[in-house]
Amino acid sequence: MTAPAIARPREWTRWQRHLAALAGVAAAMLAVFHRDAADMAGIWWHSSTFTHCLLMVPMIGWLVSQRTALLRPLTPAFWWPALVWIAGAGLVWLVGEAAGVGLFRQLGLVLMLQGAVAATLGPKIVRGLLFPLAYALLLVPFGEELVPLLQTLTAKIALALLHLSGLSAEIEGVFITTRAGFFEVAEACSGVNFLIAMLAYSVFAAHLCFKSWTRRILFVGLALATTILANALRAYGTMVAAEIWGIEAAGGIDHVFYGWIFFGLVILLVMLVARRWFDRPANDVAVDVGGLGGTPRRAGHAAAVLCGAIAIPLLFVGWASLVGGRTAELPATIAVAAPAGWTAATPESVAWQPRFDGADRRVVRHFADRQGKRVTVAIGGYERQGEGREVAAFGQGAVDPDGKWAWSAALPAIDGGKTERLLHPGPLLRDAASWYVVDGTATGSARTAKLAGLKARLFGGDPRALSLIVSAEAAHGGRDAIAAFVSASGGAQAMADRALETR
Repeated sequence: MTAPAIARPREWTRWQRHLAALAGVAAAMLAVFHRDAADMAGIWWHSSTFTHCLLMVPMIGWLVSQRTALLRPLTPAFWWPALVWIAGAGLVWLVGEAAGVGLFRQLGLVLMLQGAVAATLGPKIVRGLLFPLAYALLLVPFGEELVPLLQTLTAKIALALLHLSGLSAEIEGVFITTRAGFFEVAEACSGVNFLIAMLAYSVFAAHLCFKSWTRRILFVGLALATTILANALRAYGTMVAAEIWGIEAAGGIDHVFYGWIFFGLVILLVMLVARRWFDRPANDVAVDVGGLGGTPRRAGHAAAVLCGAIAIPLLFVGWASLVGGRTAELPATIAVAAPAGWTAATPESVAWQPRFDGADRRVVRHFADRQGKRVTVAIGGYERQGEGREVAAFGQGAVDPDGKWAWSAALPAIDGGKTERLLHPGPLLRDAASWYVVDGTATGSARTAKLAGLKARLFGGDPRALSLIVSAEAAHGGRDAIAAFVSASGGAQAMADRALETR
């Protein structure tokens, strides 16, 4: 009769040993990658788009607590195949470090922490904790790249609703003009924070309320679609309110309604509609542990697994330190020549300045031709790219988030360059074409530039980079003026070669 009483403390001692090992490995990883952990937590705290992550941390803790009693009878083990998991996560982190992409560094850190759970507790415990571990991936801040798409989508849906209501309205990119005034579907109105928060909520609710994977996927998809439509309805409602009470009163109503009431109402609507299809009983077990008993295959020695779990991340940090600090000098003066038929000109009356954070060289030149076309050429030069000094990064380039120029719409590319329309209060329109020059090659694709920068940093290419932007006011030729200037200059690649003095 005394055997069970003896077995339980023995098993609990085994669990304590493995949990202590997990805590030690996780603490070591967080210490090594403290910058990325701090950056991620800082985004949660300061960005309204990701404040829901502060709530997700205790939610994940609650999910684990629901499984604790079910997992306690299982046998934890040190599992050496998890070292491959940690190595893969380290590679993701290295890609982010080399390319200067915080998203990948933070994703790599979360994946490494997941790998630490697998290394110290074993695959059977991981299967029992699969949803909380997978849900932790949503702690990584992502989705800012969706802002332009959501701005455009919201503006177009709102415009269609205005027309259906019989209200006259015109659109220019993300700007809508009605009889009541001039409205911008700004970044804050894109609904990206609403969409990302709904993703986190709907995934959590789908897991708790449904057993069928088909119903789970449909629920999440419809919740996200409802969020996008609801945000467009909010923008439409603001414009209708402006028609009735005036634009200032409508703005105040929108702020209060959206910030405190709207999100809750949409969640309530989604749950009420989906409730009749819930197929998971309220008293259902958190996880089925049947078949998870026994010692897992490929269990390893504690010392070897723990040493590997700590050493592998350190190897990637060392590799990044060796290759990440290389620099190359830029020309003392970045050349921007006036092509045939163009001459130097004075700046326009309404100034436009791009944003090149951390640039080692900055140059802005103005040119005009005999037909009245005028362009501004801006170049930001970097002896190397790194955190806070990247040519392709959110908030960098033609639109300064702290300036008065706002993104309005995407335009057809010029010589492969990313071409877009900007708007200044007035309104005043301006077109801009941007190229990223990395490892000597000009491209209009931020993704291609990131990959080129990654290759250059890891395998010894040219560490220098340029951000090349040619812009023109719509009144002075706009996109046509840019195309004419770039063509007369021999193309964007030729302009980049002259700036880097590679030819």
